Amino acid sequence: MIQDLLYSSPGWANFGIFFLLATVFLFVILGFVTYAILAERKVMGFMQLRHGPNQVGGRWGLLQTVADVLKLLLKEDTIPKLADRPLFILAPVIAFAPAFMVVATIPFTDKLQFADIGVGLLYYIAISGLSTVGVVTASWASNNKYSLLGGMRAAAQMISYEIPLVMSVLGVILLSGSLNLNDIVEAQKDGWFIILQPIAFIVFLIAAVAELNRAPFDLPEAESELVAGFHVEYSGFRWAFFMLSEYVYFFAMSSLITVLFLGGWLPLPFLGFIPGAVWFALKFSLVVFILIWFRVTFPRVRADQLMEFGWKVLLPVALANIFLTALLKELLTIF
Repeated sequence: MIQDLLYSSPGWANFGIFFLLATVFLFVILGFVTYAILAERKVMGFMQLRHGPNQVGGRWGLLQTVADVLKLLLKEDTIPKLADRPLFILAPVIAFAPAFMVVATIPFTDKLQFADIGVGLLYYIAISGLSTVGVVTASWASNNKYSLLGGMRAAAQMISYEIPLVMSVLGVILLSGSLNLNDIVEAQKDGWFIILQPIAFIVFLIAAVAELNRAPFDLPEAESELVAGFHVEYSGFRWAFFMLSEYVYFFAMSSLITVLFLGGWLPLPFLGFIPGAVWFALKFSLVVFILIWFRVTFPRVRADQLMEFGWKVLLPVALANIFLTALLKELLTIF
């Protein structure tokens, strides 16, 4: 465990080790974001019967995203004349920092985890909600009506879908008896929670897509209506921060789904010889593919449909799942 390395080192060395590990961790995240964007574009191209990126980096376009990032960083950084300058500058950082913080708690294997927090699931939910502040700040500071509408949509959507998201994991907590992500994985040795909690998985997956602002719930950006919504006035590296935040959350949420419902690094019983890291990567890749598949397949819903579905469908279903889980657990205890 990386955390054990910090505890076993002298006090003077802790800062250096922490800084080095944080830097390595950041580069791993940036590497995922770079090739997640490429994978998304290639999968979308395949599903839409076109090639996707195939110019920079050979026929697979392996360096296309790198070229796009370099071009983005060289673009002019503009700030609107009537914008609230301090908030405009600060907003992308507020949006990105929580995304980077929550990934640190994800256990990729029983040995590979940056920070093992006793209430890791609670920490994830609490910290991830802070990104809403960055989005609303950006929308207000931009002094643009489209930006403000996008920020209002984002705040309403994230707050509304945070509730069924949290409610859906209560069934997992009841079965595992812990908020520690490592303990939740260990509790799935006798059966993954996607089998024991199928309703919770469906609710969590839908709510997760809404929390990520991805299609069909991409109303805060809505290019056809709000011309990019809350970050319409951003350019260059500040716009890149918002994109980076979105894909880091994509990484974090896919990892969390893998941990909560797919058994994390646990193998299938008859394939135990395959390393846990490989199992985690396979399950994680499947979740990422499904989320990309959703983007290609479903059209954007209307704002009123989005809110009604969250409050009138997902929330009652999540509450019913908690009741059924508690009832079944009590019956199993009695008999």
